[in-house]
Amino acid sequence: MLDSSKSISQLRQIAPWLQPLWDGFDLQNFPNAVLIHGQPGIGKFEFSVQLAKALLCEESNSSAIKPCNQCEACHWFATANHPDFIALVPETHRKLLPHADFEGEEVPKKGKSARDDSDGDAQEKKEKKNISIEETRQAIESLSIGSHRGGNRVILIYPLEMLRSDSANTLLKSLEEPPANTIFILLSDRLDRVLPTIRSRCRLISAPRPDRAIGLTWLHTTIAALPEMQFNSADIETIFDEQGGAPYSVLNSLLARHNKDEKDELTIALQASRILLQSMSQGGRINWLETAEKTHKAQFSILLATMQRWVSDVQSMKQGGLPRYYPKHQATILSLAQRANISKLLQFWRSVTQSRRHENHPLATRVQLEALLSQYQQVFEG
Repeated sequence: MLDSSKSISQLRQIAPWLQPLWDGFDLQNFPNAVLIHGQPGIGKFEFSVQLAKALLCEESNSSAIKPCNQCEACHWFATANHPDFIALVPETHRKLLPHADFEGEEVPKKGKSARDDSDGDAQEKKEKKNISIEETRQAIESLSIGSHRGGNRVILIYPLEMLRSDSANTLLKSLEEPPANTIFILLSDRLDRVLPTIRSRCRLISAPRPDRAIGLTWLHTTIAALPEMQFNSADIETIFDEQGGAPYSVLNSLLARHNKDEKDELTIALQASRILLQSMSQGGRINWLETAEKTHKAQFSILLATMQRWVSDVQSMKQGGLPRYYPKHQATILSLAQRANISKLLQFWRSVTQSRRHENHPLATRVQLEALLSQYQQVFEG
């Protein structure tokens, strides 16, 4: 397994394409609640962790750069011991918090024999992808106690759209009457899924995606700090396009490929996405039953994103444009575009978009995949 500790300090820094956002903040007059939204994988979570650290920094010089990384508060934050920082994130995202940098914090995965001996449960528990109502209530209730260190208290929630409705209503009550010196940093990959009542009580901040040159430069610099990783520029650029220009998603993809952990969710999803693309390139000849069988165990959200990007490129070439996500498959996409029924193609796009509204709470994933891929096949019939 790759030890990525050498790159942690760089990843904790503000990504260059997000620096203008950072420079525009007035930490002395910060709003009670901000909602930072944008495409997943562009670094807004890492950005927000640094923002929380800066808001909790106790450097007394108002003109000093924050976080100072020298004061006691910064030290506590870096070691995941700051009592006034609350992070509400699913288990799948906790490794991104500061404590993930330190040895001994990560719980080792059980081996096969251990799993076989654990009360008959042969499968390792999957990490929860939702934020529970219990966690939300406990966090909100703790805000009434007051700040432990007499300064700000920061609560970070990501992804906001993954809050269950009861948890979202609990949060809403606190946003309507925010406790003194409490700052909410809310993050969303899909702003359209956030309750309008929550959006209206926050300052909305749109996090931009980097342009291609800046994103690729950052990736090359980051990967260069990891000598164990060997990827050529063509591979990096291909994955950059496939991931919609999201550098952190690209880095995660490369790490998963390097580590070759067959049980890692991201590795499974990447392998399934490649199978899905190979099948969708067949157009009307797709074996949708077999494809669903081979891919349904992967994260449904990643499979849907892959479908959406592929169909977006087919639509683009159908209308005389160029592929954005899969330029290396331009010839195949052009052939499909020429054979596609435009009305059926648009209907399939709408079906995928509709499915994405429930991608984090999928029911009968295999059945849904079969239905979508069968519909995709019909795009090229008649």
